[in-house]
Amino acid sequence: MAVPAWTCGASRPGPAPTALPWPGRGPRPGPGARRPPSGPPRPLSLLLPPLLLLPLLAAPGASAYSFPQQHTMQHWARRLEQEIDGVMRIFGGVQQLREIYKDNRNLFEVQENEPQKLVEKVAGDIESLLDRKVRALKRLADAAENFQKAHRWQDNIKEEDILYYDAKADAELDDPESEDVERGSKVSTLRLDFVEDSNFKNKVNYSYTAVQIPTDIYKGSTVILNELNWTEALENVFIENRRQDPTLLWQVFGSATGVTRYYPATPWRAPKKIDLYDVRRRPWYIQGASSPKDMVIIVDVSGSVSGLTLKLMKTSVCEMLDTLSDDDYVNVASFNEKAQPVSCFTHLVQANVRNKKVFKEAVQGMVAKGTTGYKAGFEYAFDQLQNSNITRANCNKMIMMFTDGGEDRVQDVFEKYNWPNRTVRVFTFSVGQHNYDVTPLQWMACANKGYYFEIPSIGAIRINTQEYLDVLGRPMVLAGKEAKQVQWTNVYEDALGLGLVVTGTLPVFNLTQDGPGEKKNQLILGVMGIDVALNDIKRLTPNYTLGANGYVFAIDLNGYVLLHPNLKPQTTNFREPVTLDFLDAELEDENKEEIRRSMIDGNKGHKQIRTLVKSLDERYVDEVVRNYTWVPIRSTNYSLGLVLPPYSTFYLQANLSDQILQVKYFEFLLPSSFESEGHVFIAPREYCKDLNASDNNTEFLKNFIELMEKVTPDSKQCNNFLLHNLILDTGITQQLVERVWRDQDLNTYSLLAVFAATDGGITRVFPNKAAEDWTENPEPFNASFYRRSLDNHGYIFKPPHQDALLRPLELENDTVGILVSTAVELSLGGRTLRPAVVGVKLDLEAWAEKFKVLASNRTHQDQPQKQCGPSSHCEMDCEVNNEDLLCVLIDDGGFLVLSNQNHQWDQVGRFFSEVDANLMLALYNNSFYTRKESYDYQAACAPQPPGNLGAAPRGVFVPTIADFLNLAWWTSAAAWSLFQQLLYGLIYHSWFQADSAEAEGSPEARESSCVMKQTQYYFGSVNASYNAIIDCGNCSRLFHAQRLTNTNLLFVVAEKPLCSQCEAGRLLQKETHSDGPEQCELVQRPRYRRGPHICFDYNATEDTSDCGRGASFPPSLGVLVSLQLLLLLGLPPRPQPQVHASRRL
Repeated sequence: MAVPAWTCGASRPGPAPTALPWPGRGPRPGPGARRPPSGPPRPLSLLLPPLLLLPLLAAPGASAYSFPQQHTMQHWARRLEQEIDGVMRIFGGVQQLREIYKDNRNLFEVQENEPQKLVEKVAGDIESLLDRKVRALKRLADAAENFQKAHRWQDNIKEEDILYYDAKADAELDDPESEDVERGSKVSTLRLDFVEDSNFKNKVNYSYTAVQIPTDIYKGSTVILNELNWTEALENVFIENRRQDPTLLWQVFGSATGVTRYYPATPWRAPKKIDLYDVRRRPWYIQGASSPKDMVIIVDVSGSVSGLTLKLMKTSVCEMLDTLSDDDYVNVASFNEKAQPVSCFTHLVQANVRNKKVFKEAVQGMVAKGTTGYKAGFEYAFDQLQNSNITRANCNKMIMMFTDGGEDRVQDVFEKYNWPNRTVRVFTFSVGQHNYDVTPLQWMACANKGYYFEIPSIGAIRINTQEYLDVLGRPMVLAGKEAKQVQWTNVYEDALGLGLVVTGTLPVFNLTQDGPGEKKNQLILGVMGIDVALNDIKRLTPNYTLGANGYVFAIDLNGYVLLHPNLKPQTTNFREPVTLDFLDAELEDENKEEIRRSMIDGNKGHKQIRTLVKSLDERYVDEVVRNYTWVPIRSTNYSLGLVLPPYSTFYLQANLSDQILQVKYFEFLLPSSFESEGHVFIAPREYCKDLNASDNNTEFLKNFIELMEKVTPDSKQCNNFLLHNLILDTGITQQLVERVWRDQDLNTYSLLAVFAATDGGITRVFPNKAAEDWTENPEPFNASFYRRSLDNHGYIFKPPHQDALLRPLELENDTVGILVSTAVELSLGGRTLRPAVVGVKLDLEAWAEKFKVLASNRTHQDQPQKQCGPSSHCEMDCEVNNEDLLCVLIDDGGFLVLSNQNHQWDQVGRFFSEVDANLMLALYNNSFYTRKESYDYQAACAPQPPGNLGAAPRGVFVPTIADFLNLAWWTSAAAWSLFQQLLYGLIYHSWFQADSAEAEGSPEARESSCVMKQTQYYFGSVNASYNAIIDCGNCSRLFHAQRLTNTNLLFVVAEKPLCSQCEAGRLLQKETHSDGPEQCELVQRPRYRRGPHICFDYNATEDTSDCGRGASFPPSLGVLVSLQLLLLLGLPPRPQPQVHASRRL
């Protein structure tokens, strides 16, 4: 039968013949014989089919070692299985521990986790927690509206008339270059004393509020002083709210003028650079101030837009994008004679972090040319908004046009697309300083319920790209009580150090009227917010009754997780909320997509699925069974889920009423007992309120013992469930020492240690000296070996973790070991559970030698090696022929566990492709392994240094000769901007230094949020013994692979490579930096989501006559100059990781 020729580096499946010598190379030389020279591989067309050569190469009488027969290697595999099983039966003590539990059956009860009841109770508790915050929010919003309505506006108000605590005052006094120090501020700033408060993780003052005013707003303006005047009355309401609910955290009022007043008072966390925090740009404020938006941004890129004007437009678009949240949809297009999208997005897309990043990068590539064609731009925008075949917000619709000016009013376009209903608002922005008539731009905005803004310079961008929210808030204000609905935000990082929080928001309306019979005021005053720390919500969920692999999670209408054990953002120095999708928090599959959709729709449900999960160390993937149960959290946009493995349906609850027994078991926690009973690590759990935490387990145990000498396990200040289970497991694991470990000689079987870990939080390692080299997490629920053992049957091998970039293992003093663990399954009265994991730690070097013997033709180490005579025919084995034959054990993640090659012992724990890339690729190609790729969106990366373009500051506009000769240029914003740069460059020379020097020492400069691509391997579908050939001419290799029963190991025997010409591509397992999946493709198949159920985008009584102005209240000149200089110098050619001063309160 003809055998097809396989391409170089590929592998050929199929059953092996009885014996497989070297195909195409003649007899295999014996040990010590000279290996054939390694020349270039012969063309495959010249090779006989390997199977036709086998009879020739196996001719009797040939003096040779042949590749082991399949039944021989299967025999070796059985010997390995028996050896492992024998050691685990003797030392693991699984059966003995089962008997110990049964003997102590009177000391514990078996409790049941009822998923539906559990999830409904937790959802109810979370609802109650949030409802208390809602009541406080409503009291604040009502009070604010009444205070403002009663307030009498003062035109002549002075700074010295207002007394308040300026949260940034201390930082400004310490800064000799600050605005207030230079100007000599007349504001009467309170000086407060603060006390440390663990709830806020900060120093606070409960008697006062604090005020934060954006740097680019003049504190002494009449508007700001009046705002400070009437909001002072909120202080008493904040204090009363806290009296009624002492668990309240930050209470905040964000004003439409930019003022933030928050309680309790604490100093502002000033950044090293200029503080650009503005409450009106925070996602929580934007969400509370307007309904969701469908926005199309169109940018004039005709030839008249050049130099600084184009740069202003690019910056304005980026700032505009920052006013959008995940509930909004957006697209950006440029236009001259025709319109086209700036990015790969051809329709509206969700304004999430990654999509906005694509827009910001694309905007930097806009080039000015051609003539202005407003018609093309507006027709494109209206077509985008009328596309109903895509997911969108379906609420406020708007077009934002940035231009330097023009004559055309494009009335025919508005008549065709928008009149008479005017469902689309048009906002126009005149950018730069020029002599064009702005009347057409004002008319466009006024005729379409929008607003006209002017952006003459960089200092005006931030203010004028956010004030459109006041217009969008009009229908909400006019709707009155109907619009007063609390909304809960995405997760984000608190600006003042609380950690991850969510915020309840409620809009505050202006209830004043201009006079008797006048129309109702339609301005929003601001947004009231109250923070809830995620840790406070987590405390309402069951901690340890769900087992190591059970957990509670919650998602919002976007599918983003509010709670999840994998919600662990590594960096928080960015302004965007923490938006981790449920399908990115776990490994995505169709079942989870269905569960996510049901939760977003607010349904209840239960489903058992088979799915993939990553190990804690993210090196392995396991296929497991999980039960998902979910219910909505009423009165919120959240839905709660519970995940339980089948073996966690039941759990143990200790019942140690016998105090004598308590004392007896407790004594086994004392270090004095460790020498005889083994070292005990206790999980660092919150057993009692007064227990001092410590990262050092020895110190934590000491603190625990000292506290237990003062209180009893039944004390009210302690968690009785945790304490009783801990003490019970201390006694049970000690009995394992007494019955099994103490009388065994570990050295006989080359063991460094034996151990047991329990759900109760005990990890006992025997003998005591082995604890010195114990590196596993003392919290069993956070130990990878523990969680994987529960999820897998049989013996789970865990080699020491090695990174390819680190130096090899140091095989000194026999301290390098391989963990082998297995779960202890109990069956009590028909109820099955797994309360513990036991195992051994193998001595690497000794077991590597034992591995050679077990995979050889010897039955034991003392038997002499079989000699192959000149007239006999012998099979190679892993001991005698280790110079020619490679024998390895690889675990289910593809990591090397044992090898018959001494020089590979220090590579144990590495991904096998780093040891033998050719062989690992063949195993993968033959389906022994399957690859799983995913993305980690919460990673932290070092920032990329920007290119150094000479000595000039980055991004500074440089005028041409023609500009200098043009008289009009000297009166333009470009000339003024350049003059500012030169003037302030002389005064503040440090601002012209490189970014790295400027941000030196700041955490923001050290790392930034990024995406990492993760790759894991796990066992594929092949379970049987399997022979194959890596076919590449003279470099071909035979190999045999077989799974070891009841383990996570693959036994591989292969010829060692003779040459390197056929080395194929190397499989990668190491985490790598990535841009993530292609966003342009992802938006074509967006994930299911639902927007907020309320929408206020129209009110018949809206007064649209106020539709255009060029500036708001005057900001500080000095601050504007500073901001302009900062933004001009700091604006990169393309977006870099941004350094943000702070997070939302």
